[in-house]
Amino acid sequence: MTFQTAISGLQAASTDLAVIGNNVANAATTGFKRSRAQFQDVFAVSSTGAAANSAGKGVDVSTVAQQFTQGNISFTDNPLDLAISGQGFLVLNNNGTQVYSRDGALGLDSNNYVVNADGFRLQAFGADAFGNITGAIGDLQFNEANSAPEPTTQVNLGANFDADAEVPSVALFDANDPNSYNETTALTIYDSQGGSHLMQMYFVRDAAVNTWQMYTHVDGTQQSGPDTLVFDGAGALTTPATGSFAIPTFTPEPGVNPLDITVSVSNSTMYGANYSVNQLEQDGYTTGRLTSIDFSDDGTIVARYSNGQSSVQGQVALAGFTNEQGLRPIGQNSWVESFETGPPILGRPGSGALGLIQGGALEDANVDLSEELVALIIAQRNFQANAEVITTADAVTQAVINIR
Repeated sequence: MTFQTAISGLQAASTDLAVIGNNVANAATTGFKRSRAQFQDVFAVSSTGAAANSAGKGVDVSTVAQQFTQGNISFTDNPLDLAISGQGFLVLNNNGTQVYSRDGALGLDSNNYVVNADGFRLQAFGADAFGNITGAIGDLQFNEANSAPEPTTQVNLGANFDADAEVPSVALFDANDPNSYNETTALTIYDSQGGSHLMQMYFVRDAAVNTWQMYTHVDGTQQSGPDTLVFDGAGALTTPATGSFAIPTFTPEPGVNPLDITVSVSNSTMYGANYSVNQLEQDGYTTGRLTSIDFSDDGTIVARYSNGQSSVQGQVALAGFTNEQGLRPIGQNSWVESFETGPPILGRPGSGALGLIQGGALEDANVDLSEELVALIIAQRNFQANAEVITTADAVTQAVINIR
């Protein structure tokens, strides 16, 4: 029986060495979770229980338990890389089968689906046309269509008009004659097709007390004016009463929709200081192309465009399990559920016990090489000790055989 006991020790030590070797081999594997061999003693048990003086029958490997502790997070240059800080697993679609992974090294395939190196598609909650996250979960596919343009409807101008400015020497306003106006300010506006146009506003000091005249040109053609601005004795705007002018509807070029633009000058003043512009903005924008993808810590996926606009593409789904230890590894940095895990609990990052998402980062393996090398030495000594037991038992057996 000594031989069988020692052989069980050799087998257990060999399994321990194999587990440690696998941990060491995967020390640089993204999202890898180390394992630990767990052992239990073996006793011969009869119907009345184990004998009090039983020497035992050796050792057995009870399980190889995975350790789902957090690995270090390393930042990368790929905005599609994802790391999970906390509990949970990325949900991936492998040809209709859901698998789970902590490896967030992702990219785009030829159809703009977000996939890992093995072509498994990342699962995410969808978003509607208004950017609201829905409850439907499916393959995450980026829409690379251009962002639609938006025509300008509102222009906001906030300026200080010099109270000491003089009436121009040329009485009749002419945009081509600088002597016929005091100040000018320009900005770019956009039509319904995303075309850009230059809007230029000219300001002329009027002979009337605290009064200015405003002329609005688009691409060199006058569209409005004179529009009167009147300030009170403290330099506050009183006319127009609403603080804004409506420019008559005009078509900037053939084939586009007419523009209806309102110019607000409500934040303007007239003080004894040089003309200065402190606010100049408009609400239109041109066509935009996709420039970047950002992931927020709650997994929300935002596409950003060259026109300064953004749109929500979806939200990364995470899966949690009642018993992570029950997950069955299938290789390729992935696991599948089993009876022991219970059904997956799908949710959004940061909800419940699920962790948060870090975009542009990856989770390192949770393998501590120093710890593994120490465990390797211990496993080696255990193997050698059990081998020595066999050698000793062999010598005793040989001595018994030689008795005459």
